[in-house]
Amino acid sequence: MSRDFEEIDYQRTPLGELTLRRRRVLALGGIDVFEVKLGEAFLMSSLFHEVEVALADLGLGALEPGAWDVVVGGLGLGYTAVAALEHEAVREMLVVDTLEAVIGWHRQGLVPLGPRLTGDRRCRLVHGDFFAMAGSEAGFDPEKEGRRFQAVLLDIDHSPRNLLHARHGGFYEPDGLRRLAGHLHAGGVFALWSDDPPDEDFLTALRAVFATARAEVVKFANPLLERESASTVYVARRG
Repeated sequence: MSRDFEEIDYQRTPLGELTLRRRRVLALGGIDVFEVKLGEAFLMSSLFHEVEVALADLGLGALEPGAWDVVVGGLGLGYTAVAALEHEAVREMLVVDTLEAVIGWHRQGLVPLGPRLTGDRRCRLVHGDFFAMAGSEAGFDPEKEGRRFQAVLLDIDHSPRNLLHARHGGFYEPDGLRRLAGHLHAGGVFALWSDDPPDEDFLTALRAVFATARAEVVKFANPLLERESASTVYVARRG
């Protein structure tokens, strides 16, 4: 396998063909970039992770001081989960992913942040459908039915309108958000990453359920395009 390109793993999944690969970007000084593709679509890259970190920092930054139990929806390359663990107030964190292969990458050390997550006793990787769990009474913890959390941080779909699967759509409506809010303690926070600009219709749905909701635009340097790019983090707090 070339030093400049390596396909680390390829698996067929219920969502499509999943590929983990590493490539060396000579134009950026020969750094190694890890990428995940689902079919022909790029899901994530280690080259851009500022917004994934901001998701954790903005979401947890909206909480009152205390000991926090946190759910991260979507494991990916692990940037949101690792950023969450940087907050000492996090008591336990469940990271839910529907793709068992992605969890396996971290447990096998195939991605750079895998050892960091699997080596922290506060972190538990959970194989499950985040959206089904959010809509159920049992909730996110398979070991404790009905457990509530201080925060839920979500990075799965590209945006509330650009979905990986059509069945996720109901989650972003008031009824779906209301079921999600039922898994939060009073004062708990729901934060969401989106690759699209702020969506006023989605903010309206959030404000129908949560006491407060806002959209934060997070800008970051894009060396491949030689310009600045931006994504959105929504932060909603239960009354």
